[in-house]
Amino acid sequence: MYNAAMTTDALRKHLSELTVTIGERSVSQPENLTKASDYIASFYEGIGMEARKETYQYQGVTVANVTAEISFCAHPSKRYILGAHYDSVVGTVGADDNASAVAVQLETARHLKRALEGHEQLDLAVKLVSFALEEPPVFGTRFMGSEVYARRAKEEKEKIDGMICLEMVGYTCHEPGCQGYPFPLMFLGYPKEGNFIGLVGDMRSSSFTRTLYRSFQRNPDLPVVKVTVPLKGWLVPAVRLSDHSSFWDHGFRAVMVTDSAFYRNPHYHLPSDTMDKLDYPFMAELVQGLMIFFRSQRGKP
Repeated sequence: MYNAAMTTDALRKHLSELTVTIGERSVSQPENLTKASDYIASFYEGIGMEARKETYQYQGVTVANVTAEISFCAHPSKRYILGAHYDSVVGTVGADDNASAVAVQLETARHLKRALEGHEQLDLAVKLVSFALEEPPVFGTRFMGSEVYARRAKEEKEKIDGMICLEMVGYTCHEPGCQGYPFPLMFLGYPKEGNFIGLVGDMRSSSFTRTLYRSFQRNPDLPVVKVTVPLKGWLVPAVRLSDHSSFWDHGFRAVMVTDSAFYRNPHYHLPSDTMDKLDYPFMAELVQGLMIFFRSQRGKP
């Protein structure tokens, strides 16, 4: 049975650790990047998963994508990635951007592990990947953590049936007109209040986006909106601003799950992006939505 209150408390603890105890997790604070990657790896190991640090160099500094995988059967027909970057912008502790996403990632991992221990018959494997560098000045370069991962995955022909990118998932607003959109989405009748989670996929990922959307709709406490964009999002550049775009560019299906960043959150990339601004029950419902999706991948008894 899903316990939203316990998940909410756990999410708060992750935010406290990442944004208060550790703090800024930027390229100018490499020791804090290491502390964050250690925290993530230790969490996975603490729930009985094997964590790996896939290291690489950026300007003489060793950084790491942290991975852990959970498989529900010997030969799963579906393999998914649940990803989130754990770095923050210089001068910020990055609560919504992107500790909120890491917290949801970790709690989803916890629920997946419980499902495995409960012998749930699911036909899938989920790899949790926490990416080292996403924020400027690294964004869009070959040193971006997701670019490093997706490039290698393509070279090694890794089977990825879909990548779910968690990007800023903890901020809500409820005043009419508080929710904005990039051109031309502002003219397409989307909600004016920011109480929903958004799903953004490219044309290649349209069926994956639709499946994820339908799963989220099964949680009545999680309003959800989906957007499908052509040409890997290049006509609406704002929809490319996270790790999913690395996977789009290397030919993988990927969906960004987001609160819409600066189109909703006025604290985007500012020191005021702190954990007290977040909606933890909303984040807990997102964990539930993700679990509904993963549980839809039923296996044979």
